[in-house]
Amino acid sequence: MAKKYIVTLSNEERTQLQSMISSGKSAARKFNHARILLLADTFEARTDQEIVDAVGVSVRTVERVRQRFVEEGFEAALNPKPRPRIVSKLEKAEADLVELAKSDPPAGRKRWTLRLLADRAVQWQYLEGGLSHESVRQILKKTE
Repeated sequence: MAKKYIVTLSNEERTQLQSMISSGKSAARKFNHARILLLADTFEARTDQEIVDAVGVSVRTVERVRQRFVEEGFEAALNPKPRPRIVSKLEKAEADLVELAKSDPPAGRKRWTLRLLADRAVQWQYLEGGLSHESVRQILKKTE
């Protein structure tokens, strides 16, 4: 199968990548992308599987770096996009728990207790298996 995205580096780009690799002072992902670009260059003429074996990444990573180089340019291929941050259920529960602790206590109570907060968090069903009052204390202490 013919490759859809062909990497052709200029002499300047090739020199820049080689100096980056030889210095070894880059982030691991950036370092791997530099190695992929060098090996994928038409000057080297390596297959994707050879690049995967040499660099230790997946075939899909090699394909994405090639594509990004062709479509977006040298810098975009070299500097990987930041990974999206996924907000976990626990972080969502922590934020809601802090807001609840700041709100008015339930009727008949003067203030929120740790056990009341834990019981309310269990009712939200964010966390399977419940939440102890000690965990609530640690969450509130952390966000003091």
